[in-house]
Amino acid sequence: MALAELRTDAAAIELDPRPARLWRPRRVLVTPAALEYAHGRTMVARAEALGLPVECLRANRLTGLRNLDPRAAYREAKATLAIVVAPPTKLRLQPIPPSADWRFDLAEGCPAHCQYCYLAGSLSGPPVTRAYANLDAILGNLTTYLGQGAITSAQADRAHEGTTFEASCYTDPLGIEHLTGSLSAAITHFGAWDAPVQLRFTTKFAAVQPLLGLAHRGRTRIRFSVNARAAARYEGGTASLDARLGALRSVAEAGYPVGLTIAPILPLPDWQDAYAALIRDAATALSGLRDLDLTVELITHRFTPGSKEVLEGWYPGSDLPMQESDRSRKLTKFGSVKYVFPRDLMQAMRLSITKELADVFPAARILYWT
Repeated sequence: MALAELRTDAAAIELDPRPARLWRPRRVLVTPAALEYAHGRTMVARAEALGLPVECLRANRLTGLRNLDPRAAYREAKATLAIVVAPPTKLRLQPIPPSADWRFDLAEGCPAHCQYCYLAGSLSGPPVTRAYANLDAILGNLTTYLGQGAITSAQADRAHEGTTFEASCYTDPLGIEHLTGSLSAAITHFGAWDAPVQLRFTTKFAAVQPLLGLAHRGRTRIRFSVNARAAARYEGGTASLDARLGALRSVAEAGYPVGLTIAPILPLPDWQDAYAALIRDAATALSGLRDLDLTVELITHRFTPGSKEVLEGWYPGSDLPMQESDRSRKLTKFGSVKYVFPRDLMQAMRLSITKELADVFPAARILYWT
């Protein structure tokens, strides 16, 4: 059944009509250096307007955040927003295959509580969300990388996307947008940038209202990270699937190119039917839209010994399947170990999910399977 054949009133699923729930950190820390930037002061004003306690630090280092109990350290860090200045290393962009040419960061850390968190083991120290005050320098630095990438800049089948910049590698920028305003500023920046460029970000949140009226000029692709409904128990603190699908429709109606990031794909009970249902729910949410520009990214679950150790400390009661005996051991290009699904399961998942996508979304572009 193709997208055009689905009901156009989105009645087959109930898109969540409730206002998006916004993260309210219990602590907002701000460094002296961050207050030297207009954007840093604006973020402080946003927090104060929401009635959040703001603590101005005496020095530019975040201290006192560690705890011998990993669960306590996790809880405290996840309830903290720090407004800081991005270090110079953040202005030296890194490639981010297979998603985009370059990764840049508006922030680091995420308020969600996903039991498979990709940031576990990647970021040092407690998982505090750090929002960067030197936004003008971060955005102004992007020009240096125009036309220099190796993914969309150099591949014929994606060259029409221009130079692509991924903004959600180390954060979910929509989940903190009500506190930072950084995502809206980035979208506006790309919309005004007279060059073949594209801003990309993916999110598990749904508070898209501030983005709908922006002059994006089609230069920002908003992708929603979605999973089968049975995986919802692993995604604490995020918007519901129906809320995300409703937000997906809203931004598509506002003229944004959109995307589905189906991740992490898991061997859930009856996974074939579970992921087929997910794809059909997405199709129902998008039904009736003209000129839909949709991409799909497919990411299977994997873990490293380091990330597993961190996640088991954060979520000791989780039943997320992370048994090494059920996985294939692989080496990354850097020589580190990761555990992925066995080849037969991987092939079966890929065949089933990509066939369903081809049936339901024949015009969508599948960018990659990994």
